Amino acid sequence: MAQFDYFVVFAEMRIGSNFLEANLNAFDGLACHGEAFNPHFIGYPKRESILEITQAVRDDQPKRLLRAIKQTPELSGFRYFHDHDPRVFDQVMDDRKCAKIVLTRNPVDSYVSWKIAQATGQWKLTDAKARKGAKAQFDADEFMAHLSALQAFQVTLLNRLQVSGQTAFYVAYEDLQNLDVMNGLAAWLGVDGRLEGLDKDLKVQNPSALSEKVSNFGQMSEALAAADQFNLTRTPNFEPRRGAAVPTYFTSTQAPLVYLPIRDGGQDPVVAWLKALDRAHGSKPVTKQTQNDLREWMRAHPGHRSFSVLRHPLTRAHAVFCHRILNTGQGGYGGIRTTLTKRYKMSLPIDPADPGFGKVEHRAAFAQFLAFLKPNLAGQTAIRVDPDWASQAKIVEGFAEFVLPDRLIRQEALDAELLQLAETVGVKDVPPLSPPFAFGDVTLADIYDSEIEELARAAYARDYLLFGFEDWTPT
Repeated sequence: MAQFDYFVVFAEMRIGSNFLEANLNAFDGLACHGEAFNPHFIGYPKRESILEITQAVRDDQPKRLLRAIKQTPELSGFRYFHDHDPRVFDQVMDDRKCAKIVLTRNPVDSYVSWKIAQATGQWKLTDAKARKGAKAQFDADEFMAHLSALQAFQVTLLNRLQVSGQTAFYVAYEDLQNLDVMNGLAAWLGVDGRLEGLDKDLKVQNPSALSEKVSNFGQMSEALAAADQFNLTRTPNFEPRRGAAVPTYFTSTQAPLVYLPIRDGGQDPVVAWLKALDRAHGSKPVTKQTQNDLREWMRAHPGHRSFSVLRHPLTRAHAVFCHRILNTGQGGYGGIRTTLTKRYKMSLPIDPADPGFGKVEHRAAFAQFLAFLKPNLAGQTAIRVDPDWASQAKIVEGFAEFVLPDRLIRQEALDAELLQLAETVGVKDVPPLSPPFAFGDVTLADIYDSEIEELARAAYARDYLLFGFEDWTPT
């Protein structure tokens, strides 16, 4: 039984896909039908159909063309670019009987080639005498957009192959001139025949060096030198993925509001505000809902607004430290507290009310907790990443699996923004916001200094970066 029913060549403009297709079509038993799912044409410009399926039929029923390609006597396939019909992508990636060929090229080369083709109007060359010459004008912003699109698609491809346990045949632009690689590709596809030579019709259009093809080569060199090609400034992120915790969401019974909490271990003033809002009308907000329950609520409340509240990472970490780690009573994490004391040598008091545990001791223990959070969030400790101290970036990503908050409110602007939010959904009698519940006598302002700030930045680097948090200041 054949390993594959059909194939797809994942490629982009100006990376040699026409040449690859020409060589694939030279094998007995292989047929490549061009850009079968290009939204602007079918297969090739000026072509009206593929396998008797017109562009109009394909646009209405893309699966029909996919089936036709599968059912041909020979092993058939097509070229697919990142901006082709997205309805086909999942079908292809989930089908293990579809052979995946990934063609790549240096993105600078493909960009310059694309710019020259735009300038000359010549997208293929079969006779060197007909070659049209031009130089590319490098545009840094345009190139970065080009690069981002290519990289995003390649990352998506790689991830989908990994999670489905599949592998692809990777071909670099330089491999296209290697007869052995082309024959190896045919062998991988399950074709017995071999080529004795490569296609001689298509010619390389711009074989000269980049410095000769770009009119502002000096500017291009400077722009690329400044580009972070290897993503050196990235913030590594190994924090476990968090799903949508729908049972923890709150929906108001009196207003079309759904609150998506970002926990910090303490009593949430927003929940108290929602309760006061509904209590004024003899009801209370609903939580512990299933996803189906929340969908029904959304259907019953057109115009509903979802919101969440971002807190400064340091404020949130200190609240968690007080309510979950220092706290030896109800709500405290006794098991984690014990492990932090024994395994991580954290200086925690047996009784947080002990007069000997003052501001100095509190600050030292909190600094130890912040230092622990960095490896914990990176998945380097045996202790779970608790939702109370998980990064806000990960929690918001988890929201997105079910519903994106259409309003992210900063804690420092909470009073004004809750009032405004209530007014947008027609609520006039808005209750006041109660202050958050404090634990103990030592506040963050009592112990804050530059070292504490740096420890928080190290633990929550992505939150600081993605949400633009500045150094903490007392409110």
